[in-house]
Amino acid sequence: MKAIGYHRPLPLDDAEALAALDLPEPQPGPRDLLVEVKAISVNPVDVKLRAGVAPEDGPRVLGFDASGIVRAVGPEVTLFKPGDEVFHAGSIARPGTNAELHLVDERIAARKPASLDHAQAAALPLTSITAWELLFDRFGIAEGSGKGDALLVIGGAGGVGSILIQLARQLTDLTVIATASRPETRAWAEKMGAHHVIDHRGDLVEQVAALNLAPRYVAGTNGTDRHFPAIAELMAPQGHFGLIDDPDPAKIDISLLKWKSIALHWEFMFTRSVYETPNMDAQHRLLTRVAELVDAGTLVTTANHDGGVMSVETLRDAHRLQESGTAIGKTVLTVG
Repeated sequence: MKAIGYHRPLPLDDAEALAALDLPEPQPGPRDLLVEVKAISVNPVDVKLRAGVAPEDGPRVLGFDASGIVRAVGPEVTLFKPGDEVFHAGSIARPGTNAELHLVDERIAARKPASLDHAQAAALPLTSITAWELLFDRFGIAEGSGKGDALLVIGGAGGVGSILIQLARQLTDLTVIATASRPETRAWAEKMGAHHVIDHRGDLVEQVAALNLAPRYVAGTNGTDRHFPAIAELMAPQGHFGLIDDPDPAKIDISLLKWKSIALHWEFMFTRSVYETPNMDAQHRLLTRVAELVDAGTLVTTANHDGGVMSVETLRDAHRLQESGTAIGKTVLTVG
């Protein structure tokens, strides 16, 4: 089986930062699907691993998002059969999707949206799971609720921000504020459904106050260590702040949340699969719902850059775009 991975953490301009691999064909475990990968997308976690985490045992195959066709199933699989088209975000504890074949537990996979091709579908799993869990599980917002409250999404043009804006706009009554700093990212956030767009390079407190809003919910997708004091100041009392990035702990003073009794939430979409929690199959259900919403026209794919056919060179280009901080939506590559 052909795959792409890395042997040791290296900067992207090093010729050995990414490597073509020839690996044995994986064999499905009891609840595994063996998926023939047709398309993948690139996430910040791919870049973080490649640049900073040494593989523990031999080369590591990167990648989490995938869309493809089930070729074989484990003996205890009940949700899928060979021939099914699926999309999923794999476990951080297992080999990744930058390969011809990929093993994924059926409890974190779902049938691909019928209205999307594989590349369009591959843009959605990881970010949809992250955004859904943050909005509905961590913040505890019920669908159809939120009238009179606001959600601020910091980093509205990124992968998670793009789908979080859509979920909040389409499935709740929240007023959605997004941040974006360039004309093209501002236009993208508006396209995703944000009611208001402000500039995260400016004064967030002043800009939010100008809207006459005090968000009860704030989602930090990046730059949390830079924006934390402003977040604490602009939020409504008894609000909820959730983050998905990796801020420097030394730069985060959580005591700023005390007087307003603001709850702090971490969202890490790999928790359920790494620990095989009793509710691990919630990711199957939520991805199934996302697919239904896409097919109904309620949600749209966040694929925004076609990286071509996956190779060491095209994957390197996709990582470079992600590292640049200028990516809008998701970068997708086809496999085969």
